[in-house]
Amino acid sequence: MRRAGLRIALLTTALAASLVALTLQRGWLAIPPEWSPWEPLDLDTAPNLLTRHKLEQLSDDRELCAHVLAQAAMTYTPLPDEATGAECGLFDAVTIERTASEVGAPFSLTCRAAVSLALWEKHTVAPAAERHFASPVQRIEHFGSYACRNLYGRPDATRSRHATAEAFDVAGFVLADGRRIRVLGDWNGDTAAAGFLREVRNGACQFFDGVLSPDFNAAHRDHLHLDRGRNRYCR
Repeated sequence: MRRAGLRIALLTTALAASLVALTLQRGWLAIPPEWSPWEPLDLDTAPNLLTRHKLEQLSDDRELCAHVLAQAAMTYTPLPDEATGAECGLFDAVTIERTASEVGAPFSLTCRAAVSLALWEKHTVAPAAERHFASPVQRIEHFGSYACRNLYGRPDATRSRHATAEAFDVAGFVLADGRRIRVLGDWNGDTAAAGFLREVRNGACQFFDGVLSPDFNAAHRDHLHLDRGRNRYCR
């Protein structure tokens, strides 16, 4: 009797879930686009519980990713696919000359990593700068993105996310009023700069899969490592 009851309960739950999914998919129940799992990511929409799901949709859909990236406040050039070494290369990547801020030397990222960068800059970095300094970010200072190398440059390590242009290293920011905030030198202490850097580190974890900071190890004492990859970590 208990098994029969359990089967009936599972069947009822499955039917209810299918009915809800069908109702939403057919549009019988209107929901806002930002709360619909079938609507593409909108970079202007405030992040919510579906943002991560919509970011993952871009990983295997080049056309959708290109459509979403076109919304970004970025100047970029699509790159042809190119294998540059064993487990290294540029695939579905772009070279970014400018984001919403100046970036100095251009750098290359995969489309999905570039979308994550655009979301982070708009929904985390910009509002954090206004809260802490009442001044917008004029320039992002960085140590680059693509590099065909192993983790920490060790010969016996696995490939870094940098090897496929899935990672970006942020060294600091220059504000419109001329103030400069650097990870090296400003991370520690009870200052507005330290608070800002920790806020943008924490915010990056909404949009990137891997985020490493000086809190992780000495190798990251001077930058924030942001990547899209297989593993989730925020340190």
